[in-house]
Amino acid sequence: MHHEIVVSGFGGQGILLLGKILAYAALLDEKLVTCISSYGVEMRGGTANCSVVISDSPIGSPFVSEPTIGVVLNAPSFEKFEPLIAGGGVLIVNSSLIENPSLRRDIRIYRIPCSDIALDLGNPKAANLVALGCLIAATGAVTRTAVSSAIAKLFADKKVALRSLEEAVRRGADLAMKEAAIL
Repeated sequence: MHHEIVVSGFGGQGILLLGKILAYAALLDEKLVTCISSYGVEMRGGTANCSVVISDSPIGSPFVSEPTIGVVLNAPSFEKFEPLIAGGGVLIVNSSLIENPSLRRDIRIYRIPCSDIALDLGNPKAANLVALGCLIAATGAVTRTAVSSAIAKLFADKKVALRSLEEAVRRGADLAMKEAAIL
């Protein structure tokens, strides 16, 4: 198993946090992992992206040039990364903010209204976790148990209702399963 993942969106959408949770979950699943994050000059509103490589065997490079999995939470990220996804790969699209359809037929595309679901749950910052739920259900890159443990660990000192974060992950996973039935 070898997944090269890119996650991208606006600063403030929790892109780097999603990458951190994903990387930590991979460690909990006893996988080898690398994680590189970057963001534009503006922390909020600029672009942010994160590259995560998860593998059962040694990782040659932490850099991702042809991702097997992509998560894009805004339109500029869709425009940049949609063409780069490897044939046979997976692209998770936040359909709340991205109207453009993909013309690619060689990848599996999951159009999930991540931002709308997060708003519905009363936590607009949880769109990244909805996307993460979709990612784990669509790809099996990490286990849901590991993701739950990673979230609990990373949010242990925060005054956040873990139940609402877990619900965001569950809703994303459920929608991925429904989408997969259609694909």
